[in-house]
Amino acid sequence: MGERASPFLGQGTFRKEFEEVGVQKRKLGIIVGGGPAPGINGVISAATIEAKNQEMDVIGILGGYYWFARGDYSHILDLKIENVSRIHFTGGSILRTSRENPTKSEQSMDNVIKGFMKLGITDLITIGGDDTAFSASKIAEAVRGKIRVAHVPKTIDNDLPLPGNIPTFGFQTARHVGVSIVHNLMEDSRTTNRWYIVVAMGRKAGHLALGIGKAAGVTNIIIGEEFQEDTIAIKKVCDIIEGSILKRRVMGRQDGVVILAEGISEKLDVEELRTIEGVRIDYDDYGHIRLSEIDLGKIVKYELERRFQERGEKFRLITGNIGYELRSAPPIPFDCEYVRDLGYSAVKFLISERTAKKASNGALIYVDAGKLIPIPFEDILDEKTGKMSLRLVDTKTDSYAVAREYMIRLAKKDFDNPEMLQKLANAGKMTASEFKERFSYLAEARR
Repeated sequence: MGERASPFLGQGTFRKEFEEVGVQKRKLGIIVGGGPAPGINGVISAATIEAKNQEMDVIGILGGYYWFARGDYSHILDLKIENVSRIHFTGGSILRTSRENPTKSEQSMDNVIKGFMKLGITDLITIGGDDTAFSASKIAEAVRGKIRVAHVPKTIDNDLPLPGNIPTFGFQTARHVGVSIVHNLMEDSRTTNRWYIVVAMGRKAGHLALGIGKAAGVTNIIIGEEFQEDTIAIKKVCDIIEGSILKRRVMGRQDGVVILAEGISEKLDVEELRTIEGVRIDYDDYGHIRLSEIDLGKIVKYELERRFQERGEKFRLITGNIGYELRSAPPIPFDCEYVRDLGYSAVKFLISERTAKKASNGALIYVDAGKLIPIPFEDILDEKTGKMSLRLVDTKTDSYAVAREYMIRLAKKDFDNPEMLQKLANAGKMTASEFKERFSYLAEARR
């Protein structure tokens, strides 16, 4: 980025002090941002142990950027090998976390960097998703090499653009725990002849919903990436599910489980959402709609129940959400091993002169085939938004096609076969022509 001034350094209130401060010993700061994910403590542990082995001091910053952004630098933890050596088995974050965005104002960014300066931090590891990575890139740009910055990608959404489809840490554990939960719901559904609608976390990408649903073998999975249009109508989501329910009945089953990716909510028409009773539109510090305030499952549930009631049938769906139960789960062995590599590699990147020259303004760290690979922040910024690029589910892959083949959905052949069409219409208490007019736009060539 050269020597150009950062927009976050204000009028230079502390730049001179920052550049003149003398640091006798390298000191690593570790900070966690965004939502929890299994494996955070493993990164903290591995990074601390390696940093101490390199004779660095290590400070954990508590509560993400929340306190530093307000000029309060007392919320820190002196990290030593003896207090981190066994935390890699545990869920949650010993440093806690927050969604505080230090880039939201010049003052917040000045306060954060001033805190680093006061504490003598020479190296910084940030642990988080795309928003935390963006903040890290802006901090690296602002300090102009005075602090080396490494970002460890963390999210159960699995939506950071790691090459070769390498997962972000926490995703595999979240999917593992999620499948166990959904398996129990599938058995309850079969036992009671009920339908469940489960909303799985995933702000932009449907990786978690698809991963859980495909592994568990649920009746249907709906993710935002399958829709070509920019705005999704609630009607279409409900039509897909209703078609599954009716087709399942024709197949002799009264039960089923549907998984919806919560990111569908971000593609719903905001003005349409405002008209729905009980829905509140709120935004976080990064400008995202708070999806937790939009109960997608209940919106779909009430609409589907209304449809069946209009046809004279009492039909009840059970709704649930999966996400918070997964985020602070103890990591499975895959993530325990994976995050140890990541924490160690982040420190190695920071202390290596060779890698520092390749990514002087900081980098995202990942490990491929056992080798540390830093991706400079500037290489993963979206040219249009200026923020981190995201990895969405590629619906053109064979892997996604397999998932769709095993879902129960209305297909083109259902409408081409008069006998099947009539059975479907009977299940929905409609005429064949009414059923075709209402649902044929959903027909797929598959199956």
